[in-house]
Amino acid sequence: MPQTHRIAVIQWHIKVLLPFLTQILSFELIKKDLALEENHQKACDYIRDAAAKGAELAVLPEYHLNGYCPADPSYSPQTHLTVTKPYLEAYKSLAKELSLCIVPGTIVENHPVGGKDVYYNVAYFIDSTGNIIGEYRKKNLWLPERDFLSAGREKNRVFDTPIGKVGMLICWDIAYPEAFRELVSQGVQIVVAPTFWTKFDSTPEARAYNSDSESLLLQSTITARCFENGLVIAFANAAGKEEKWLGMSQVSMPVVGSVGKMGDEEGLLVVDVDMRLLDIAEDCYGIRTDLKREGWHYAK
Repeated sequence: MPQTHRIAVIQWHIKVLLPFLTQILSFELIKKDLALEENHQKACDYIRDAAAKGAELAVLPEYHLNGYCPADPSYSPQTHLTVTKPYLEAYKSLAKELSLCIVPGTIVENHPVGGKDVYYNVAYFIDSTGNIIGEYRKKNLWLPERDFLSAGREKNRVFDTPIGKVGMLICWDIAYPEAFRELVSQGVQIVVAPTFWTKFDSTPEARAYNSDSESLLLQSTITARCFENGLVIAFANAAGKEEKWLGMSQVSMPVVGSVGKMGDEEGLLVVDVDMRLLDIAEDCYGIRTDLKREGWHYAK
C-alpha cells in the first residue's frame, strides 16, 4: 500500500430551517426551507473539486444535509429513510464515478421500533467503487441531543479501505479516549470525525472564563488523541461567517500535529498524509506495543 494518501476535509455553512428576522422598515419573519438539495449540491461540488485535486477520501461535516433543528415540526419528516436514502445513493454513485472514497458527514435517520420513532445520527464510509463498507451510529450524544437522538449501541468497527484501516467517530465522541481505544484495539490507522461544533456549545459560565474554550478543547483533544493513539484524524466541521461557527477542519497526526488546518471560512482543504509517521510515532512512544503487552496494568 502507498505510504502517502491524499485526504480532503470540507466545511461550509449548512443551511437549516430556522426563522430569522430582517429589518425592512419593520421586522418581518422570513422562513428558510431545510435546503437539503442546496446543501447536497454544494457538497457534491466540493467533492468533485476534491477529486480533481487528487484526493482519495473526502469528508463532509456532521448534519451536512439539513443541520440540526429537531424542535421544528418540518425536521422529523426529513429524517425518514424515504427522504434520506436517495441522497446516500447519490453519494454512492458519485464515489464510483470519481473513484473516490466519501464520508458524507452524518445523516439523521428515523428507524421506528414498535411504532415509536427512534432517531440515530449515522455516518457512512463509501469506498471508491460506490459501496458502503462502514457504518457508525453516534454513541456519545451532546447534552442537548439526548432529548431527540438515541445513542448507537453496536460495537464500533474498523474496516479496510484503499487508504488503510479506518474507523469513524462523530463530534462529541472525540472527547472520550475510550472511543479511540475501541478502534485502536482493532488496528485503526485513520479516524474520520464529522462534526457540527460551535463556539456556543459551552455554557455562558464557561465562556465567561474563556470565550475561546471550545476551540481550545477541540485543538487540545485532537492533538492529544493523535499522539496517545498513534493515528490520523480527519476532522470536518461546519463553518460560516456568523460568530458561532468554529470551523477548524483539519487533518492531524502524531509527531507533527495538524498537517493542514482551516479557519472559520467555507472551503476545501486537501492534504497529503505520510503514513510512515504512524510507525515513527510507535517507535518513539511504544503505546500500541504496551496496549498489547501481556499483563498491561490498565487491561481489564
